Amino acid sequence: MGIFGTPTFDDAVLGRLERTRGLWRCSLAVDGLNLAPLALPGSNREPDPAALEAARQIVASFAALKPDIQRALFEHYEPYAGPVTDEDAAIDGTMLPSISAPEQVWAHVSLQSVAIIKLSAFITTEFVYTAAWDEDHMLGARFQGGRFVELCGSV
Repeated sequence: MGIFGTPTFDDAVLGRLERTRGLWRCSLAVDGLNLAPLALPGSNREPDPAALEAARQIVASFAALKPDIQRALFEHYEPYAGPVTDEDAAIDGTMLPSISAPEQVWAHVSLQSVAIIKLSAFITTEFVYTAAWDEDHMLGARFQGGRFVELCGSV
């Protein structure tokens, strides 16, 4: 890094991270298909060690986290689907997807980013999704120590 260069940090698992806008950033293939931006905290010289370790675990642990994410996304979907009729959709020009089971949400959501944040002093991994049934919000599935904490409906 030169005097005006971007600080970088090379990690054996994550590759090269660059420090921009106060966070360490790179891209990560979370589920083997989608490349998502990843951001984590740290000093000007290196990522926070606990955040870095949490980031390293994302790819290996995603399959185990996926059932909690799909269940939470499906629970978020259910209130949107209930009161809408075909007549309502014709009036406002929208049509909600028909989802009858949690595993069907994946066709209607898109992973936008992953962030490692400190939430109530705990290292938290947050998967941020957009959903076809909720155009007004980005949804954050949050995990601490591999355990599902919440689906935040307004990330």
